[in-house]
Amino acid sequence: MKELERFELRSTTPKPERTKKKRGVKETKMAGLLRHVVAALLCLVAPASLAGASTYYASDPNLGSARVVFQTNHGDIEFGFFPHVAPKTVEHIYKLVRLGCYNTNHFFRVDKGFVAQVAAVVGGRKAPMNEEQEQQAEKSIVGEFSTVKHVRGILSMGRHFDPDSASSSFSILLGDAPHLDGQYAVFGRVTKGDDTLRKLERLPTHKEGIFVMPLERIEILSTYHYDIEVEGCEAEKSILKRRLSESASEVERWRRKCFV
Repeated sequence: MKELERFELRSTTPKPERTKKKRGVKETKMAGLLRHVVAALLCLVAPASLAGASTYYASDPNLGSARVVFQTNHGDIEFGFFPHVAPKTVEHIYKLVRLGCYNTNHFFRVDKGFVAQVAAVVGGRKAPMNEEQEQQAEKSIVGEFSTVKHVRGILSMGRHFDPDSASSSFSILLGDAPHLDGQYAVFGRVTKGDDTLRKLERLPTHKEGIFVMPLERIEILSTYHYDIEVEGCEAEKSILKRRLSESASEVERWRRKCFV
């Protein structure tokens, strides 16, 4: 696999403004009230780094209406696709999701400020696959390289030296990586769950060759998908999410009984 160079992220956090001196009881009460109102408004527009349900990335014009959710043992990650940027890649990954191929798979790599990489389905997931899953997972797809930049939240296909060797492994960018632009196929981006990504970045890791890998297995317990243009499905989504969570628990019990 082509070695990915590390890069340095620099960020500055503005210092909070100092509150003005009190000028009387009425002004103090009014200032206190305003602070509460502002705090409430800030909660409503909290950025993705602070709120798991945020849609910080959801305004990307390349996004289609399909959404996928990976339920991990550290929280949920939701992402959408760029169907006009990488149509063949999107079709392939979305079919893998619909077939349940990523269930019991894992993130084998977490390099803070760089990428969190999902393992290839073949060899990465714990549960056995049926024939249809195996056929889809073993397919490789043409490299759909574009001008879309590799920035935090972007989904980018993993591959070997052959530009057309991408299969089912992909990375979620944890920072800007301009040296990857035009070299790896961008096909979507995270729409919710940046708080989960930050949890992953805080986990203990060790290095194996060029890869920075977590000490623990970051499990993709289950997955589900939906379409944001389908109205009136909030209740159904909630029921489906609960059922899939229960199914994931059942799969884990079965795995411990039969494979451990």
